[in-house]
Amino acid sequence: MERIEGAAVGHCASSPYLRPLRLHYRQNGARKSWDFMKTHDSVAVLLFNSSRRSLVLVRQFRPAVYAGEVERRFPGTLEAVGQDRCPEPLPALPGAAGVTVELCAGLVDQPGLSLEEVACKEVWEECGYRLAPSDLQHVATYRSGVGLTGSRQTMFYAEVMDTQRGGPGGGLAAEGELIEVVHLPLDGAQAFADNPDVPKTLGVIFGISWFLSQVAPGLGLQ
Repeated sequence: MERIEGAAVGHCASSPYLRPLRLHYRQNGARKSWDFMKTHDSVAVLLFNSSRRSLVLVRQFRPAVYAGEVERRFPGTLEAVGQDRCPEPLPALPGAAGVTVELCAGLVDQPGLSLEEVACKEVWEECGYRLAPSDLQHVATYRSGVGLTGSRQTMFYAEVMDTQRGGPGGGLAAEGELIEVVHLPLDGAQAFADNPDVPKTLGVIFGISWFLSQVAPGLGLQ
């Protein structure tokens, strides 16, 4: 996962995942404009494995995080990228610079599937657990990237057992996914969330906090 070589960045002429747009509007009589990205909404799933008394997370390499880390360590690198089709080589960083710990999650980009169905599909592909939509509990729906995308993410919670794990997870190799399943013991969950040295998403921090306050007490886990 962390063996990253030959990284280069270039202009993105088109993408099935995002599209840059500009909104023109009038607010309190003043003309304004704002650049934003049209993206897909998404789902995320917080899993608790009662057999192992652990939260189930995923770990994967994120190219955007890697490129952002390059820019932080070598300011101006991304600004120098031109509009031509020749990608510019990036300064080499360890692959770990782009690896983050996250909740199991996925884009809502398949017409005809409910949010719950998308969530179950992602849990199977990424973590290897079989779930039905009725196994999911809605946790929250919120906006992410409000200054750039305004996309909406819906978080679900589900309890699983080892007997429900029928596959290895790891994502879809055909789509280039390379995902590691992480079982986080509950007795170290809060320390993990509080540790700034472990790159993680806000969803992980919120999910752990929600579980410890809303679920753990009822299960006699605190």
